[in-house]
Amino acid sequence: MLTRQVAAAEYHAVRIISGDAVMMNRRHVLLAAVAGSLVPATRALADSGMSRIPAYAFSFPALSGDDIRLAAFSGKPLLVVNTASLCGYTPQYAGMQQLWNEFRARGLTVIGVPSNDFGGQEPGGSSEITETAHHQYGVTFPITAKAIVVGAKAHPFYKWAAEARPKDVPRWNFHKYLIGRDGYIAEVFPSSVEPADTRIKTAIARMLADS
Repeated sequence: MLTRQVAAAEYHAVRIISGDAVMMNRRHVLLAAVAGSLVPATRALADSGMSRIPAYAFSFPALSGDDIRLAAFSGKPLLVVNTASLCGYTPQYAGMQQLWNEFRARGLTVIGVPSNDFGGQEPGGSSEITETAHHQYGVTFPITAKAIVVGAKAHPFYKWAAEARPKDVPRWNFHKYLIGRDGYIAEVFPSSVEPADTRIKTAIARMLADS
C-alpha cells in the first residue's frame, strides 16, 4: 500500500514538473515570437533613418578649394550630376552650364561629381578633370573631387539617394538627381536626358516658382 502511495505521489510530481516545463516552453516560444516580430520593425526603422536626412546634411570635397557643403544651399533646389571626362555624354557639361546660367540667380545650384565608376571614363586626377570641365566646357558651377557614386563605398550622399530611391540609382555617367527645396529628391533623370531637356527645365522652374 505504501509503495502504491509513493508511486502515485511520484507520478503527480512528474506531471506537475512536466506541466511547468510545458508552460515555460510556451512562454519561451511566445517571447521568441514577439522578439522576432520586433527585429524587422527595428531594422526597418534603422534602415529608413538615413533617407529621412535631407541632402543639405552632406558635403563633398571640392575639386579645388574648400569643401562643398550642401547646407550652404539650404532651401534651394540642387541638380547633382555624376560626370566623366571621356564619356559620350561629356558634352552635357555645356548644358549643365546653361542651366546654371539661366537659373542661378533664382536659386538653383548645379553640382558636378566626377566619377570613374562607369566604363573607367574618369581615369585622371584633378588637373585632368579641371582641363575638361573648366577649360573645354567653361564650367563655373561647383565641381567636387572625384567620388564613388555606386556600391558599398559610395559617397554618403549617393548612399542616401540610393536608399531613398533604390530604383533610380546611377547606371551611367551624367545621371541627374534634382533635389527639392525641402532637401529631398524630387525628380531623377537618366543619363540620356539632356540638361536642357524641357522636363528638367520645367521641374526646376516649378520649384523656383514656389519660392
